[in-house]
Amino acid sequence: MADTQDLLFEIGTEEVPARMLARALAELPAQATAALAAARLTHGDVRVVGAPRRLALLVSALATRQPDLRERVVGPPAGAAFRDGAPTQAAIGFAQKNGVDPSALTLSEVAGKKGQYVVAERFVAGGDTRALLPDLLLGLLTGIAWPKSMRWGWADEAFVRPVQWMVALLGAEVVPVRWRGVEAGRVSRGHRFLAPGPVELAAPADYEAALRRAHVVVDPRLRRELIAAELTRVERDTGLRVRPDDELLAEVTNLVEYPVAIVGEFDRSFLEVPAEIIVTAMRTHQRYFALEDAAGALANRFVTIAGTIVRDPAQVVAGNARVLAARLADAKFFFAEDRKHSFDDWNGKLAKVVFQAKFGEQAKTTGAKIARITAIVDALAAERLGMHDLTAARIAAKYCKADLASGVVGEFPELQGIMGMHYARASLAGELGDRANVVALAIAEHYQPKGQGGPTPTSLEGALVAIADRMDTLAGCFAVGLEPSGSADPYGLRRAAIGVLAILMDRGPGGARFVTNSGWPLQLNDLITFSARAYGDPARFETVEARRKVGEFFRARLRGLLIEEGLAAQDVDAALGASNGNGWNDPADARLRARDLAVVPQAAREVFKRIANILDDAASKGIRPAPDVLPTLFAAPGNAEHALWSALEARLDRVNGAIADARYRDLFAVLVELQPAVAAFFDKGGVMVMDPDPAVRANRLGLLNKLIAPFFNIADFRLLAAGGAS
Repeated sequence: MADTQDLLFEIGTEEVPARMLARALAELPAQATAALAAARLTHGDVRVVGAPRRLALLVSALATRQPDLRERVVGPPAGAAFRDGAPTQAAIGFAQKNGVDPSALTLSEVAGKKGQYVVAERFVAGGDTRALLPDLLLGLLTGIAWPKSMRWGWADEAFVRPVQWMVALLGAEVVPVRWRGVEAGRVSRGHRFLAPGPVELAAPADYEAALRRAHVVVDPRLRRELIAAELTRVERDTGLRVRPDDELLAEVTNLVEYPVAIVGEFDRSFLEVPAEIIVTAMRTHQRYFALEDAAGALANRFVTIAGTIVRDPAQVVAGNARVLAARLADAKFFFAEDRKHSFDDWNGKLAKVVFQAKFGEQAKTTGAKIARITAIVDALAAERLGMHDLTAARIAAKYCKADLASGVVGEFPELQGIMGMHYARASLAGELGDRANVVALAIAEHYQPKGQGGPTPTSLEGALVAIADRMDTLAGCFAVGLEPSGSADPYGLRRAAIGVLAILMDRGPGGARFVTNSGWPLQLNDLITFSARAYGDPARFETVEARRKVGEFFRARLRGLLIEEGLAAQDVDAALGASNGNGWNDPADARLRARDLAVVPQAAREVFKRIANILDDAASKGIRPAPDVLPTLFAAPGNAEHALWSALEARLDRVNGAIADARYRDLFAVLVELQPAVAAFFDKGGVMVMDPDPAVRANRLGLLNKLIAPFFNIADFRLLAAGGAS
């Protein structure tokens, strides 16, 4: 047998839901790689492919044998292992455990430990891969973390769907894997309808081509490419354009084994309802792709991806159109009924709907939440942004949740906000004129961002309502003890906080929508205050503890976001630790400070961290720095003390200007310029900061404090370690 062989392990099942299959395809490669490493088996590429009825692991150039292992095992301390030169029971047991004679034990010093320890040199002969694989592959099968599993027959073992067959080949040899009465062999199965018979495999290298001949495209990347090609063909044949939908494309890729596109159509009368209703009905319920004309207007045609070649496409199209027509007829009815009602009608219904019972009788309903959102928007717009015309913002806040009581949103929850936008344009134009469009857009956008990295509101009113909605939920839940615990976050508070941060950073300095003198950035402390105040129950919702918890929650989320952006963790911590630990209050500014800290080289980091530690040590001893620096108390003219003071004085205007304009890169450039003078003060000038003379000591501490104080409002240098620019 060759030194390496390819490995194939296929698990054949009943149809696996698309999202579960996608998760397994994403996670199994790392699990397989870890299992092979734990088994000490070298290998080439590890790939996982799959389709609705199968999941397969392909490993190239897998070693057919483990390498021999020689390892040094550390045992008990020498004093416990030997007594009067003879091995104790501890040494004998250690030797037996590691398969060596007690006489072979040696004594050695071990890094990180004091004294000598017993050491055994252990030899483990490499095992045959064929003997190791059954347990390894079975462990992979049972270790897949499916969101939901099922049991069948009388056995207790569960899997995502019943296992029908398995293939396990190492080179040309079958690996004997058995689970739930299914024994692995070399026979796979083709397409359920186009090639339902057995597909015998000579070796792993034949797998994908053999299945392709049996009308199964097992590689999801290739399936996706084929679907995209089919959609391009449809565009060419119809003269229309497939509306882009990557999420639907990803889902459909894992719904079929052999993709074929078929075009259908629906009655033009359904185009009277908003396009979003039709598209949602098609994509969410039927997994159809929408078609549009060159201007972007929805056409009364659709594309469905069949999982097989059909003899009579017209019959398939008719069935698809019939199912879609029923859904669209319902949607058209709900839309017509909705237009008979007003926003105030819907708000009246929401006044009785419980949002969160633990908020208390006066605050628990969605109607009460709407009132609080409106109050928060009022406070932010008037007290912080200085907006003179609050009409659009107030009306958007008042009606932002109204469409939750509408018929269309009851049928299609995904359209919350979108339907509110359509109804606002239709019903408020007479009263508000052009401002109806502003209100409509804000209602739609207040649900943004819908996830991390998603688009944020483009309108100011939409941003305010989005922030107020999320802050109301956060303030209420934290006040009544509903904060997340571990990985559990049933009320979506992490998502809410990340949404607030995304909007603040988008509209604050450095953000895509920042406008100078716009009133932004809004401060998180203000948001926490206004949202808690809106509940009208200070004893319950405005406690110091609740504020602290919400603040810490935002700080943790902001830290994670900035590190995910690629900023160094220590720079993020230093930026958030500024201003006595309140450096997270302005998220956009915190991002700028953390980003620009990267220009500070290692030498400057170390010397300014040293200053911070000296000042902290003095404070712990009750020694205060002098409020004003007196050059008359310096040592002889021209020494390092004078030089540092002169260097600092010459740059104070630059420091203050850079801070005022948030030009942190310029500010840190000043810090880098000062670093040689500071280093000379400590290392070459012979300046003793903690001088026996109290006045001299306080003056020198005052000099250091004067130097570092402006920077401590920008970053906590105590949290900086080596790193940064070289």
